[in-house]
Amino acid sequence: MRSGIVVWFTGLPASGKTTLATSVQERLPDSILLDSDVVREALGADGYGRADRDDFYRILAKLAKLIQDQGQVVLVAATAPRRAHRDAARALIPHFVEVHVRTPIATCEARDVKGLYARARAGDAPALPGIGGAYEPPLAPDVVAEHGRDQAAIAAIERLVSSRSP
Repeated sequence: MRSGIVVWFTGLPASGKTTLATSVQERLPDSILLDSDVVREALGADGYGRADRDDFYRILAKLAKLIQDQGQVVLVAATAPRRAHRDAARALIPHFVEVHVRTPIATCEARDVKGLYARARAGDAPALPGIGGAYEPPLAPDVVAEHGRDQAAIAAIERLVSSRSP
């Protein structure tokens, strides 16, 4: 059986992670997209405290690995605000690509259809990464995508998936 690969898209909320992952999925039609919002809803994981986030990202990484072990390309769109979340996923998953969707916070706020930033600024979501909660950008991501609609990043991800998927 061929070995799969996990491509993890990280960035601030509303940075374009899902948009970029969906664009990559269109180019890699056999890939599987794990969007953190959808997975959270499916699992009933609605807590956003530090321990809740730690548990959720650990479970998400294990789920991605389980699918990757079946030979699949797995696209994970998840903030994973702490480097420790992504480092643990990288340690668990043998074929791992980290994509940093680098978008200025002002752009994220302007495109935030869920109203997360407005809620955070009003004090209703105090742990939102980038406002009340920390977001630790990757130190050495495999790919940097600007604003979530970066065609050069999509091409680079495709090359990495092709070269790292045995």
